[in-house]
Amino acid sequence: MAKRDYYEVLGIDKSASKDDMKKAYRKLAMKYHPDRNPNDKEAEEKFKEAAEAYEVLSDDQKKAKYDRLGHSGMKGGQDFHGFSDANDIFSHFSDIFGGAFSGGGGGGSIFEDFFGGGRSQRGRPKAQGVPGSDLKVTLKLTLEEIAKGTTKKIKIKKHSTCSTCSGTGARDSGSYQTCSVCKGAGEVRQVSRSVFGQFVNIAPCSNCSGSGKVVTSPCKTCSGDGRIYGESTIKINVPAGVHDGSYMSLRGEGNAGKQGGAPGDIIVIFNELPHEYFLRDGDNIIYDLNLSFPEAVLGAEVEIPTLTGRAKLKIESGTQPGKFLKMREKGIQHLNAHGAGDQLVRINVFIPKKLNSEEKNIMKQLKDMPNIKVPE
Repeated sequence: MAKRDYYEVLGIDKSASKDDMKKAYRKLAMKYHPDRNPNDKEAEEKFKEAAEAYEVLSDDQKKAKYDRLGHSGMKGGQDFHGFSDANDIFSHFSDIFGGAFSGGGGGGSIFEDFFGGGRSQRGRPKAQGVPGSDLKVTLKLTLEEIAKGTTKKIKIKKHSTCSTCSGTGARDSGSYQTCSVCKGAGEVRQVSRSVFGQFVNIAPCSNCSGSGKVVTSPCKTCSGDGRIYGESTIKINVPAGVHDGSYMSLRGEGNAGKQGGAPGDIIVIFNELPHEYFLRDGDNIIYDLNLSFPEAVLGAEVEIPTLTGRAKLKIESGTQPGKFLKMREKGIQHLNAHGAGDQLVRINVFIPKKLNSEEKNIMKQLKDMPNIKVPE
């Protein structure tokens, strides 16, 4: 089934402000949330559809790419992740809904509080341990690295799973007892009443971090934390065509969680270094070529730099200042697509500020010649 246009999904036009976009998404999310529409597959699909549309259109770079290429431009992206359920979606949009979502180790989602925890009643798995936090890394890249893609290995300080206890925090398999707070359930339920009726909030047990068990004899290596802090080497496969300020996520490579909790992610932010010769214009690169007056008039063959080494370029006679010469596919490879941009060579004519007497005499002779004078 073909995807609907993202603007149509949110009910907005292309000129809509980010604030209007956010309001439109929030309205749809509240309307189609699965806890409000139990066992309604169509509502759940519309809920995910709205989340995907907002994820793309709220990001300036993704929006520009979508406006240019449509849904085909979104395939194979490095920084867009699918959503497995409602709370996974909300974790990406906490700026809209206020940040009160599940997964933080301290409470259920805002919709569990409001609608009574419908998804938990349908068999949500217990949370295990305290989730690890995300890490942000800025990766500096040269234009040559961006043009073709590259692989980087960096060293980073982070919490890693303790190898002695495999992240459990316990000395051995017998070093546990049932949690006295949740009685082994791994979650606690709180019932409250209001003028709207009865509300049920289901949250991971804070005493056992949702595992249903507590450690009685902690691991000596990590002192019961389930992780150790140290230096790790991370491999980053950078796709060709990334832009300055764009990012990608390395799932599960962030800080390890406490006592077996899920690891966080590493968010890699790309930083494009200035280049000695080139300016970037999308996937094209611009090179300024200075020619002498005789070279521009008579033509020449010159050698210029490219992203893959030096190359020869033929200059036709009578080439005008400001003209662009195109070297096809000598630019940057398109992100997640075939082909590459071009190298655009901008012609500049060098005008000397100082001349010796012989040069001055030659210029005086030239200035009145019919093909040298500026046409009237």
